[in-house]
Amino acid sequence: MSFPLLTAVAAVPAVGAIATAAVPAARRTVAKWLALAVSLVTLALAAVVLVRFEPGGDRYQLTESHAWIADFGVRYELGVDGIGAALLGLTALLIPFIILAGWHDADVLADENRPNRRWRPTQGFFALILMVEAMVVLSFAATDVFLFYILFEAMLIPMYFLIGGFGDRAGEHGEEETAKQRSYAAVKFLLYNLAGGLIMLAAVIGLYVVTADQLGAGTFSLQQITEARAAGELTMGTNTERLLFLGFFFAFAIKAPLWPLHTWLPNAMGESTAPVAVLITAVMDKVGTFAMLRFCLGIFPEASSWATPVILVLAVISVIYGALLAIGQRDIKRLIAYASISHFGFIVMGIFAMTSQGQSGATLYMVNHGISTAVLLLVAGFLISRRGSRLIADYGGVQKVAPVLAGTFLVGGLATLSLPGLAPFISEFLVLVGTFSRYPVIGVVATIGIVLAALYVLILYQRTMTGPVKPLVAKMPDLRLREMAVAAPLIAVLIFLGVYPQPLTNIINPAVEHSLSDVQQTDPEPDVPAIDLEAAK
Repeated sequence: MSFPLLTAVAAVPAVGAIATAAVPAARRTVAKWLALAVSLVTLALAAVVLVRFEPGGDRYQLTESHAWIADFGVRYELGVDGIGAALLGLTALLIPFIILAGWHDADVLADENRPNRRWRPTQGFFALILMVEAMVVLSFAATDVFLFYILFEAMLIPMYFLIGGFGDRAGEHGEEETAKQRSYAAVKFLLYNLAGGLIMLAAVIGLYVVTADQLGAGTFSLQQITEARAAGELTMGTNTERLLFLGFFFAFAIKAPLWPLHTWLPNAMGESTAPVAVLITAVMDKVGTFAMLRFCLGIFPEASSWATPVILVLAVISVIYGALLAIGQRDIKRLIAYASISHFGFIVMGIFAMTSQGQSGATLYMVNHGISTAVLLLVAGFLISRRGSRLIADYGGVQKVAPVLAGTFLVGGLATLSLPGLAPFISEFLVLVGTFSRYPVIGVVATIGIVLAALYVLILYQRTMTGPVKPLVAKMPDLRLREMAVAAPLIAVLIFLGVYPQPLTNIINPAVEHSLSDVQQTDPEPDVPAIDLEAAK
């Protein structure tokens, strides 16, 4: 029996979470270092997954399959394709930086009115982060629909406590009002996602009934279902397939999030600490777009094609709407939240363009958005922790007193607007090319989002970093060594993937070909015929 590598990648942070939570209250620093060490071990195991993954091999690799609830056809089945492997690597990469950036986010509050009062239990903060990592990793590897559903819902629990129990200290209002807003954001996050999950559960049960009726025994195995569909052994009535598809897609569109199901995200990100906000939008939300590729297109190909025009319209609305609202924000983190809604619109658009360029670009976008948003949000968090305010108007002239902080913030912002040479550019370019080749009107309208992105990023930088130095900014310290250790490696990855994305595309492209074959789509023929160079001579 081969070593269960995928289980190990998830088990290490899960066990680490328990161990971190068990550290005595007086040993807070030990809990921090333990959580960081666990995240680094997880990163090393994820690197092994990427090294062992063979782009030209089987669709699902490093597979594991064990009976779980045999009476209902539920199995513990894992396996990664190129898309899952890339996102698993992204998750493992970001968690150590999230932990480092949040090193003091659950420390004792030292102020004269509350001497020696602990703000939040440090051990719990880092344990919850590791638990989210474990569940997200398993989500990217799960090939049993029911197992995926359990993880899809279970990750809401630690995220709820991270948002509601470890919120941002830099609120506009008093402590009591800030606590109410934090509680509201956490409850809204939970209710939205639970509503989507309940509808998905009905669809999961419906899928089991269909497989039991046609295959003789109900199953949740993604591989078994897709193979049976390809062989004609499993057929669904048109209405049945479309209803089941909508049940899955609704849950994934909330998680992603896609307009108009997005409204929980600005609240959740605004009231969270910057590392938790990164955990939400750069890690957890990717489960939604990943699931669209793996489950919606894989299990419901006809319904996916049927719903494509409407989904593309929703995606392009997300692109424009998110960018427009980002321009009007006065809260730094809410601005980044609306920018992320715009980016998720690009991702969904690339997935449902049903072209190889679009889906490759969408997957690259998931990875690159995760890294670029992490840089921008974490550096914004360092900025906010110094001034104690999330309001853009409270800043000005930061680049004169903290040039390194301003420089890293600028790189994160330029990556967010997809500047050529930084990683998000190639993914956004591929999404637009892939969309335009099949849906030119959607592609043209979506390009407006590029212009708007330049506006909100440059306006944010101008208002916070340039101009006269505000009095409360004058003594702001520059980035410290720990903070530079967070920003510098992520910026290096942004530059590397911006110049040389081939290591990722080699892993992703074969999985995209499988995804397109699921929905029986091929790239459209070019309108301009190829020129025969030999005949021209």
